[in-house]
Amino acid sequence: MPTPPPSRMRPDELDIDTELVERLVAEQFPEWASLPVRPVRSAGTDNAMYRLGDALVVRLPRLADGAGQIQREHRWLPVLAPRLPLSVPVPVAVGAPGTGYGLSWGVYEWREGDNAVDAPLRYNTLAAEQLGRFVAALRRLDAQGAPPSYRGGPPGREDGSIRAAIRDLGSDGTIDPALATDVWERTLRLPDWGREPVWLHGDLLPGNLLTADGQLTAVIDFGCLGVGDPAADLMAAWTVFTADTREAFRAAAEVDDATWERGRGWALRFGLSAEHYYGEVFGNGMNPVLAGVGRRAVAEVLAECG
Repeated sequence: MPTPPPSRMRPDELDIDTELVERLVAEQFPEWASLPVRPVRSAGTDNAMYRLGDALVVRLPRLADGAGQIQREHRWLPVLAPRLPLSVPVPVAVGAPGTGYGLSWGVYEWREGDNAVDAPLRYNTLAAEQLGRFVAALRRLDAQGAPPSYRGGPPGREDGSIRAAIRDLGSDGTIDPALATDVWERTLRLPDWGREPVWLHGDLLPGNLLTADGQLTAVIDFGCLGVGDPAADLMAAWTVFTADTREAFRAAAEVDDATWERGRGWALRFGLSAEHYYGEVFGNGMNPVLAGVGRRAVAEVLAECG
């Protein structure tokens, strides 16, 4: 089982611990004050999570600019959830800043299951079809008034940092730098979405998928939820699935060739960034789980393009 990352992965993270959560809950939701609070193992980087009794979970943004994620989930998940083919988090309450913590925070129903890093999918073709249908269903929902997604633009942004990651990771043999550069430059030449923005989850990584008995049961962590180019949701083809199941995901997601290629570019961009920032060699080494997901995504993309 992967080792959970330490409580602080970046120097600007807020101080969050069990005692803080207990104080916030007692002051703002006294009806839950008697429930035990305990931390949840997670390789996520944006939120700290704590179980609240057996039926609830508290999510607190780790960074000062993260409060908008909580508000976004509580505004939109109740609207979208009934129209999606997989289970998603159910918001219960929004907490206000207090007791030394300066951001909004959220309470949600707890979803049973293990994430797909700790308990990988065994029924990959079925899961690929399920997640593809989820992506397609999300894309078709009414996007009027919806906020932009953090990953709703083209994958070619941050070109300089991606090229730096290719240079560094190529210097020690982690990747083939010539091939990675070629795939990245092909990504930069792809046409933009060019249509009306649509809903996307924006962060379909193994840690945000729940499994039970090897089957996909839920999609969690909608902090990147918003509208834009749906290509970022296709990076699941390389972050979650393999060559033998990737086409099942693509067919169920119902996307055109250019969008699929941009999705591959997103997988490469995410993978290079995660390995470069969180890995042991060039990064801070503070999140080996996420670095490993990034390493796998890059390997899948380059094996397909080599």
